[in-house]
Amino acid sequence: MKYTRLGTSGLVVSRLALGCMTFGDTASGFSKWALSEEESEPIFRQAVELGITFWDTANAYSYGTSEEIVGRAVRKYSRREDIVLATKLFYPMHSGPGGSGTSRKAIMEQIDASLTRLGTDYVDLYQIHRLDYDTPAEETMEALHDIVKAGKVRYIGASSMLAWAFAKLQYTADLHGWTRFVSMQDQYNLLMREEEREMFGLLADQGVGSLPWSPLARGRLTRPWGEETRRSETDPAYGRLFVEEESNRKIIGAVQSVAQARGVSMATIALAWVLTNPVVSAPIIGASKPRHLSDAAAALDITLTDKEITTLEEHYTPRLATGMSAADRPPAR
Repeated sequence: MKYTRLGTSGLVVSRLALGCMTFGDTASGFSKWALSEEESEPIFRQAVELGITFWDTANAYSYGTSEEIVGRAVRKYSRREDIVLATKLFYPMHSGPGGSGTSRKAIMEQIDASLTRLGTDYVDLYQIHRLDYDTPAEETMEALHDIVKAGKVRYIGASSMLAWAFAKLQYTADLHGWTRFVSMQDQYNLLMREEEREMFGLLADQGVGSLPWSPLARGRLTRPWGEETRRSETDPAYGRLFVEEESNRKIIGAVQSVAQARGVSMATIALAWVLTNPVVSAPIIGASKPRHLSDAAAALDITLTDKEITTLEEHYTPRLATGMSAADRPPAR
């Protein structure tokens, strides 16, 4: 495993992050494809063996059961001081005023609930899962600063918003001397490259590391065009995130062609491409089978040629960015 700093912060993370939305209790109603605690054990063991020490979850994943499973896995397969543990808040956990969003009440309530489920007294990276348009930037940033100063959080990060909104939050923190974001968890893969337009330039300027979610486009970049999986057939977000574009077929075909020439998996090639971007600190890998982590780790040893990169990129067409808050989308016509 390779390691890097998260942006220009002092936090050292593994070059791959273990995405923990995969783990949880299906009885929660969050997903039909989540792995139970017993089913997830081989994935956690393999992550530790590979040196993947950066684990990312969220309070909303399987409505808290992901955090519970991850917390027990940290204690069972590693040591708390050896794991960089990340979680998030924003999505509804209950109907009360502190159950969602990033108000002061929500932040204070949800960090304590997450710490209880994780079985720890601090998290290394606490992220706002989306931008809360109903809460002033000053309220969110001061509350995040306060939980850092209280010792409950070491660093803070954000996820999936427009570049102007992220710049506003960073400016607000700077203006008051509050804690700044060190990471941006955003959707980035060969089928969704809209972050390259504005966000990545901002991250580079601000010294913020990108933690791409869905770097394999929820598996679409890991298999030939037209093949389906249990998740693609049952995940309601699948269709919303990846609108069928004619160029997608060509992009997936290019990944398949480069992978076959290299003698490696399509996943390895698609992830190797994500890692070529200098602003990317650690792509988040949502593994459900042991080969998923093995394929991801293999990407760290791949150096794509200029010709291969051109082959992978040449069919991309501009598209509407997906995966953000509803308020980020243009109004219906």
